[in-house]
Amino acid sequence: MADTVLYEVSDGLATITLNRPEAMNALNIATKVALREAVGSAAEDDAVRAVLLTAAGERAFCVGQDLKEHIGLLAQDRETGSGQTMSTVKEHYNPVVRAIAGMPKPVVAGVNGVAAGAGFGLALAADYRIVADTAAFNTSFAGVALTADSGMSWTLPRVVGPGRAADLLLFPRSIKAQEAYELGIAGRLVPVGELHAEAEKVARALAEGPTVAYAAIKEAVAYGFSHTLSETLDKEDELQTRAGSSEDHVIAVQAFVNKEKPKYLGR
Repeated sequence: MADTVLYEVSDGLATITLNRPEAMNALNIATKVALREAVGSAAEDDAVRAVLLTAAGERAFCVGQDLKEHIGLLAQDRETGSGQTMSTVKEHYNPVVRAIAGMPKPVVAGVNGVAAGAGFGLALAADYRIVADTAAFNTSFAGVALTADSGMSWTLPRVVGPGRAADLLLFPRSIKAQEAYELGIAGRLVPVGELHAEAEKVARALAEGPTVAYAAIKEAVAYGFSHTLSETLDKEDELQTRAGSSEDHVIAVQAFVNKEKPKYLGR
């Protein structure tokens, strides 16, 4: 895995850190490949019960596509007629977003600075966002004559509503941290100097929680957006049966009766 993405697993928590602070954590090909590998590893590892996605430095979480690399690739496309540059959506962004949104464990994004374009999309794919008070978000795509990718056409309307999403996509602008909180983009605002500690604290708490229940919550919320009430009620029945059959449910009930703090096993 390239050193532009750091990957560490400790006590059930996988921490994935974008590590190009000198480039505002922009996504060049090497970084996108490493990120895809890291997210895939976290999704597939049964020992991982929660994921923290964050970035090095304080200026940026991720400003999206590395446009310096991108313009060179576009020039090659024009010379060869290959049109390969935009295959990055299928090869990199889509697998990463599918893995983040679809893995049966919670993903926390610790947004330390600017999140723009695909960087914004990565943050939105997470289940919960802890945001530094100096951070900002920007859809960016229309500003470089592109449409949304990295799942943003799906995630953004679900977070802020379709009307607001259309406004933010058609007229890209900087969304400061306080507005992001008011729109529901940020789940929690913290001083920038406390961002990494707070994000790790929250992610570790999730890693120690009832993993089966968290997975069911993720699945239920995603399912409910595209199905009828009747279908969603049936899905809730299915998922509650699964959660109710878990060891963690028994542990939780016993701890409640005994007035003790439950110690979950994640199964």
